[in-house]
Amino acid sequence: MARTGKVIITCAVTGSIHTPTMSPYLPLTPEEVATQAIGAAEAGAAILHLHARDPRDGRPTPDPAVFMRFLPRIKQATDAIVNITTGGGHGMSLEERLAAPLRTSPEMCSLNMGSMNFGLFPMLNRYKEFKHDWERAALENSRDFIFRNTFKDIEYILQNLGEAHGTRFEFECYDVGHLYTLAHFLDRKLVTPPLFVQTIFGILGGIGADTENVTHMKAIADKLFGDQYCWSVLAAGRHQMPLITMGAIMGSSVRVGLEDSLYLGKGTLAKSNAEQVGRIRSILENLSLEIATPAEARQMLALKGGDRVTF
Repeated sequence: MARTGKVIITCAVTGSIHTPTMSPYLPLTPEEVATQAIGAAEAGAAILHLHARDPRDGRPTPDPAVFMRFLPRIKQATDAIVNITTGGGHGMSLEERLAAPLRTSPEMCSLNMGSMNFGLFPMLNRYKEFKHDWERAALENSRDFIFRNTFKDIEYILQNLGEAHGTRFEFECYDVGHLYTLAHFLDRKLVTPPLFVQTIFGILGGIGADTENVTHMKAIADKLFGDQYCWSVLAAGRHQMPLITMGAIMGSSVRVGLEDSLYLGKGTLAKSNAEQVGRIRSILENLSLEIATPAEARQMLALKGGDRVTF
């Protein structure tokens, strides 16, 4: 089943969803990303999930040169597992999305298990003005955007990044069908256990952040993968802490970070990623759950090791 005894905390440090106007604490420059990632690791995150931002205006960028301004510093300062996005940001081509992972050969990358509507436009209602013109346009464009992850795209990533670089994946499942897609690739032996299955709740276009959906996704994952997977839960926005706590009680690992929610609690912006990591760590320890170290997470997920990356 889902867990071998300890909870892996993943921290998604900046992402490509939130924009600079939404929080003064969202890390945008390479220096801010490095500092907050290191802080999250020190607070207890075993995995750091990383995107890059254009330091000039905070927009998502796939540029490997920007990634290389923070990846070596993070590796030097922590033993945490570096997990680089293959989702990138809205409108990026598959080649752009893979540019940084192919350059850096990380231990782990995210991999979305299906094409989907990915609606961010409701956030337009919360802000009257934006710091940069691109922010409003990016949110509005999500009304008519399909986040593309075809079977061919997934096969390409599994072969050219997974097989070629020894990179393993955080399989991002935003709906029940995504679990069956992952099972398809398992049947074809294009993926190998242990699978790190990240079930994601609360994104407009994906499965809703309801407790019934958490139990259902776990039941289907158990049915499809048995003891061949490690389960993790991610919930967007205000659902973050309640649903990941529920997941942890049920046997999941957890993901926090300013990519997924800008808040620490109702009406309170998180001042750093480390604050969110510290909050969930406190909750887990109060539930008598043990936190996995990076070394333990590497063993649980059968990763190649930090000495085999190229950054």
